[in-house]
Amino acid sequence: MSMYSLLRNNASPNMADLEDAFQATSLFNAEDFAPFDPTQEVIFPPELMTLSRGQRSPSLCFRGSRSAWFQPGSLQELLSLKWDHPEARVVVGNTEVGIEVKFKNMVYPVILAPAFLPEMSRATHTEHGIEFGAACTLSHMGAVLRAALETLPPHQTEVFLAVLEQLRWFAGLQIRNVAAVGGNIMTASPISDLNPVFMAAGCKLTLVDKDGSREVQMDDGFFTGYRKTILRPQEILLSILIPYSKENQFVSAFKQSPRREDDISVVTAAMSVVFSSGTDIVEELRLSYGGMAATTKLAMKTANRLLGRPWREELLQEACSSLAEEMTLDPSAPGGMVTYRRTLTLSLFYKFYLTVLQKLRGQGVKGEELQSEYLSASEIFHPETPAAVPEGRSQEDVLGRPMMHLSALQQATGEALYCDDVPLYENELFLALITSTKAHANIISIDASAAEEMPGVVCCVFASDIPGSNATGPIHYDETVLADQQVTCVGHIIGAVVAETQLEAQRAAKAVKVQYEELKAVITIQEAIAKQSFYQPIRTIQNGDLEAGFKQADHILEGEMHIGGQEHFYLETNVTLAVPREDGEMELFVSTQAPTKTQSLVAKALGVSANRVVVRVKRMGGGFGGKESRTTLLSTVVAVAANKLRRPVRCMLDRDEDMLISGGRHPFYGKYKVGFLNSGKVVALDVSYYSNVGNSMDLSLSVMERALFHMENSYSLTNIRGRGFLCKTNLPSNTAFRGFGGPQGMMVTENWITDVAQSLGKPSDEVRRLNLYMEGQSTPYNQILGQFTLDRCWDECMFRSEYQQRRAAIELYNGQNRWTKRGLAIVPTKFGISFTALFLNQAGALVHIYTDGSVLLTHGGTEMGQGLHTKMVQVASRVLGVPPSKIHVSETSTNTVPNTSPTAASSSSDLNGAAVQNACQILSERLEPYKSPEGSWEDWVRAAYFNRVNLSANGFYKTPDLGYDFETNSGRAFNYFTYGVACSEVEIDCLTGAHKNLSTTIVMDVGHSLNPAIDIGQVEGAFMQGVGLFTLEELHYSPQGVLLTRGPGSYKIPGFGDIPTKLTVSLLRDAPNDKAIFASKAVGEPPLFLAASVFYAIKEAVSAARVESELRGAFRLDSPASAERIRNACSDRFTRLCPPAEPGSFTPWSVQV
Repeated sequence: MSMYSLLRNNASPNMADLEDAFQATSLFNAEDFAPFDPTQEVIFPPELMTLSRGQRSPSLCFRGSRSAWFQPGSLQELLSLKWDHPEARVVVGNTEVGIEVKFKNMVYPVILAPAFLPEMSRATHTEHGIEFGAACTLSHMGAVLRAALETLPPHQTEVFLAVLEQLRWFAGLQIRNVAAVGGNIMTASPISDLNPVFMAAGCKLTLVDKDGSREVQMDDGFFTGYRKTILRPQEILLSILIPYSKENQFVSAFKQSPRREDDISVVTAAMSVVFSSGTDIVEELRLSYGGMAATTKLAMKTANRLLGRPWREELLQEACSSLAEEMTLDPSAPGGMVTYRRTLTLSLFYKFYLTVLQKLRGQGVKGEELQSEYLSASEIFHPETPAAVPEGRSQEDVLGRPMMHLSALQQATGEALYCDDVPLYENELFLALITSTKAHANIISIDASAAEEMPGVVCCVFASDIPGSNATGPIHYDETVLADQQVTCVGHIIGAVVAETQLEAQRAAKAVKVQYEELKAVITIQEAIAKQSFYQPIRTIQNGDLEAGFKQADHILEGEMHIGGQEHFYLETNVTLAVPREDGEMELFVSTQAPTKTQSLVAKALGVSANRVVVRVKRMGGGFGGKESRTTLLSTVVAVAANKLRRPVRCMLDRDEDMLISGGRHPFYGKYKVGFLNSGKVVALDVSYYSNVGNSMDLSLSVMERALFHMENSYSLTNIRGRGFLCKTNLPSNTAFRGFGGPQGMMVTENWITDVAQSLGKPSDEVRRLNLYMEGQSTPYNQILGQFTLDRCWDECMFRSEYQQRRAAIELYNGQNRWTKRGLAIVPTKFGISFTALFLNQAGALVHIYTDGSVLLTHGGTEMGQGLHTKMVQVASRVLGVPPSKIHVSETSTNTVPNTSPTAASSSSDLNGAAVQNACQILSERLEPYKSPEGSWEDWVRAAYFNRVNLSANGFYKTPDLGYDFETNSGRAFNYFTYGVACSEVEIDCLTGAHKNLSTTIVMDVGHSLNPAIDIGQVEGAFMQGVGLFTLEELHYSPQGVLLTRGPGSYKIPGFGDIPTKLTVSLLRDAPNDKAIFASKAVGEPPLFLAASVFYAIKEAVSAARVESELRGAFRLDSPASAERIRNACSDRFTRLCPPAEPGSFTPWSVQV
């Protein structure tokens, strides 16, 4: 959509246009796209085109059941409507009201839409500045301001430049194209990006009603309270005048957010200073901040104190002390991050101070000397053009060739069908969930009477409607399909409403009243430890003599680390369509990684045998483990409703619902004690892992087992003990996520090895290399490492990344820059491939050859964008000796291949590939007598058919020689290991905590790749998902267990700008793997942990900043390394002015779960 929009407006875009369209950096080169060809234009309704040809829009009115929408044809009509309906909302882009209606259940009876009124949508140049109508879009305002920069003298454009700087990071291009400047002002958000600039610049607003107009200045009195302004109910904002700046005036704007692109601000600021002519004496000063109060706030006291003062060090010290006093926040303030936000007010002023010093010097004004190492603190961020993705290897065979994903074109054009795209059935109904608002409570009563009387409602469904068993769960039946008597987390499903439309069902679900008797809840890992709230068993892996190891050590170091959870954020949320058939049959279309588990749990809930339930999966819009077990939460409820009504029922969760109920990656807390020699060689490790499991076991024991299997990552440790504790809490049950506990286990490992290096004052790469495994060594669980390639990956990564040269360049850079620092880290990974549950290491396939020579392939794996079907077609193509164009995969279903394992554990290509190979070999052998040299494939197939040869075959595979016993610490846990190494370089802003990912070099051993293009894509995708996990994505829970981050507005996954400017992925050559299909290796999960190289590069950069404050040695930095954590760790004179409140003296907005 972004590319289509860009090409419609600009037939030959350059790289800057592409970057803007995709919000900052892009994955593409401009040369990759052909010029826009008008003859290939899609059909566009001519009637819509007339709207842009100067025709005055007529008055329009649309009335719905709950609101009326007016588009006035004139300003006078708008004012009359507003006079008659003072409570009406004025809407242009609907970017705020739309959110309030959908997610905050707001109802606005009257909406006024003035977007086409010329008085409100034009820009006018005046004597004092540029006046913008309140309905001007932000994109239009930006274009007008940029044009003004070309014609006006520089001293008049300071305010314009500040506005444009904020617009660079204001939402995305699509939002800026419709959002209006007036809406931004009147929304009165305390974290508005633009309002601080308007206040600092003293912009004038024209307000009108039916009786006349008045002009007001945006100052400290304009916002009267949270989301309130001085406008009277009948008034509207007509326009805003953005003034020209004066001689000797300097204006800067700042925005700090968790993610640079398209993110809500933590703190915004705009600052304007006017000096007496030819001097550095402050004549006027306005400091405006967002995010520091219920309204955008001017720091009046500080500004007044600094008037008449020279712009020098004494002024800076006075300003910082005064701001620390004036810009205070309650420790329980909404949004949290109180210490960080207070520090930012000082840090951003310091940036302004340095910027102004530079400009004064540029004008020849004598004043404070500016040290060169401080200059980088005032630089404005400009993204660099990224490097191109390296091409995949090319081989003669279709196997191992970079073949395009089979459904790539359909997905790019929107033609690929997903579960919710299945056409509506006759009599189909829609379902919405009723969920708990309490973390732990007894249900006193449920009153659904109001909901049942609402329009379109057919019925409500509760536990009493379940014909079979209400007990459910992927392994242990410790959950309920629908809560009965008690709820154990916020989001626990209590019931459902079924209605004629989705909207009617959702509205009715909100009308159901549940009365609770609240019980004591356990929310965090620390609370679970204090109350000994653990699931059993407590797993332990121990090897060697721990006591002797610690006695041998020259040093013993203890530490701890918390690793936050992660939301799966698949593009397609959970969805199920259940269609009842005859004789107790039920057909389900589900977005799931586990069709068989869905089949068995639905059958259990319905009280029928599994052969009556068919589950079909065409494809998923992403899974990442989140659809391995938790999809059954929804599927069972939808099936029960369909069974009750004997009508098809559909439910696709909204993003906020999905995030609330489905769980995510387990938060982990690790405590360790490590013994090591002066050389850096580690001789003893005692580590304990605590995971926040949630309100049911789900797959958490297996997740913890994998964490323990990876507790040494890639390092040889003779004496080691690892213990895993499963914390029972009242959060929605956490579940599988790409890496499945491995990343958490290895993250703690890399933390203590970094601590060892820092405590010894040695380079971390030397300590890592010293402890690295070698061929033939044994793991803590007694598995010998054969076909070991990690050392090759390490050496190649060191070479390709030019590690030593970059290390020297970074030391030079850090010595020359005080307020920006760079860091470099190289991190290995060793990831075990197999399901840790032995019975899951099996797969089946079914292959049909039709008489026209076409092949229909079915296997037990599901397609979620990872390219599994593409690889399976390649395998079948090689074994059968036919081109991939003759082979088709329709879907995955339980009535074609039964008893399938979930598509998970990175094993699907290995398992299903071997099963496909088996089936195709059977068919190839059957066809062997008919393969004449002069005949074609079709001839051979027809000859076999006429000779009554079976052209259908089942394939099966089970991984040999597997099975580990925790009691005896013996057996083979994994079939083999996938290895990789990554080297990353970052740059941090010590004043704000923001960071840039400069470069990453990855070397990955994937054996003989089945498809290098897909595998490189998997490496890149997993790495970026890891970047989100370790540096960006943060789930916030209230102390009462309520998830506060329930959508893209508050939860940020990586954007284009978070991709390293230079990202290089190399697949290790000449490394065949004899344990998997065609010498390949698994690739889905292993690369994710390599993003830890970015985290530890950040930690190295923070260490360099701490040295400036005389702080050396190991320090704690929890994951993710958010801007808040980075800034607070860079301890300096500004952070010392903003000490945190004493824990226990206040109730925090959010808690670390």
